[in-house]
Amino acid sequence: MVDLDQRLNDWKEFIAKRKEKDYFSDFGPPHYANFLPPVIKKNYGKWKYHEILKCGVLKHVAENGDAIYSVRAASPRLLSIYTLREFCDLADKYCDGFLRFTSRNNVEFLITDESNIDPLINDLKAMGFPVGGTHDATAGKYALSNMVHTQGWVHCHTPAIDASGIVKAVMDELFEYFEEMKLPALCRLALACCANMCGAVHASDISIVGIHRTPPLVDDDGVRRMCELPTTVASCPNAAIKAKPKEKTVEVNVEKCMFCGNCYTMCPGMPLFDPENDGAAIMVGGKLSNARHLPTLSKVVVPWIPNEPPRWPGVVDVVKKILETWASEARKHERLIEWAERIGWEKFFEKTGLEFTQHLIDDYRVTPYQYTSYRATTQFRW
Repeated sequence: MVDLDQRLNDWKEFIAKRKEKDYFSDFGPPHYANFLPPVIKKNYGKWKYHEILKCGVLKHVAENGDAIYSVRAASPRLLSIYTLREFCDLADKYCDGFLRFTSRNNVEFLITDESNIDPLINDLKAMGFPVGGTHDATAGKYALSNMVHTQGWVHCHTPAIDASGIVKAVMDELFEYFEEMKLPALCRLALACCANMCGAVHASDISIVGIHRTPPLVDDDGVRRMCELPTTVASCPNAAIKAKPKEKTVEVNVEKCMFCGNCYTMCPGMPLFDPENDGAAIMVGGKLSNARHLPTLSKVVVPWIPNEPPRWPGVVDVVKKILETWASEARKHERLIEWAERIGWEKFFEKTGLEFTQHLIDDYRVTPYQYTSYRATTQFRW
């Protein structure tokens, strides 16, 4: 019989040891506090304010007057060990070895000596890494954020487009907006290489989404060798897959298929890559902020652009046109969705030079009353 009290005591003892600095486990990550810079560990939870010294440089001040500086540099997602070693060398040289990576593929160097800021920036620029991506909301000055994006052709198994290649091509073209705070409001860019939306592109101001336009090909031999039929059938959200038990394979109802790739996730015998028909859609208007306007999900404004590696000029041109049109006409603090709704979507398409087609009509089935009554925001109306 299991002694539950003993089990509970053993677990409590384990947790107590886990909290000790000299205890190491063979599973799970080490405690994050072990890697904090001393000034952050000393003032943890006691920060008074922060300020932007210049684009890409933040100053954080504690209640007791201690200060630490963050220098933010952009990087591509694909980093060689040589580049990482160079980052580590810079961290050892200027900030006692302390750095961190952000979710937007930036590297931040945490500096306690203010005199090290400019030499670090000079070294980063000499290596080809721009410093920027911050904003000063009080002054109404904003820089373009680095892009959040998914895996793409390098790692993911269902992409319709690349990720790192497109991101580099786009950010190379928008370089100046990352290094200088000259945008009227926040602008988040994102990329998801397929409709599974791993890059959270539905919540970004301008988004790129990989689009499959043809159904998966059923490799009967591959299905028999690698796939479980019930799991494969159940993976389809539109019930477009039907099992053929006698042949030990499946068939796809093309009229129901929405080309999401879920079936390929479960069954490698159903690939859906199509170099001729895969491409990207462009979405705009997503945001999570509650300021001035409720949170919104992005809308499709370009239904399809073909893949054009290695520089994707079609995607780059559309993203740049949307960004610069908004930046030239928006009011201070006015996000892209706020600007589009103020001038009207007809004017949005006219000013950006994008073509409106029937593919862009919003056919979301939830009624307006249901949509506006959801408690999805802190701006409650009583």
